[in-house]
Amino acid sequence: QLQLVESGGGLVQAGGSLRLSCKDSGRAFSSYSLGWFRQAPGKEREFVAAISFSGDSTFYADSVKGRFSISRDNAKNTVYLEMNSLKPGDTAVYSCAGVAMYSGRRYFSEALYDYWGQGTQVTVSS
Repeated sequence: QLQLVESGGGLVQAGGSLRLSCKDSGRAFSSYSLGWFRQAPGKEREFVAAISFSGDSTFYADSVKGRFSISRDNAKNTVYLEMNSLKPGDTAVYSCAGVAMYSGRRYFSEALYDYWGQGTQVTVSS
């Protein structure tokens, strides 16, 4: 079971950078594949990035490829989302999510994930 808590959100100017963190307080973190999703006001939640439980595979939405990077540190029970070249369109609540031992290709589907954090707000000003 995961208990995920996000941090690192805030207000940043366009072109700036932020690093989001999502920390688990449990003991099985290394067995979980993890994803980041975001939801802007008035819009549906959308997939941003994911990393396999082994850490060998990463996946990105086309809209963030080349700008965002997902990584994990199992020793710290934490998954990160490094966000560079931020745009006003990146403004949203960002949430991390986890699913146990998954190694398929449906990381983009929020229905896949069993555990979710509460989210952290990212606001990019123009």
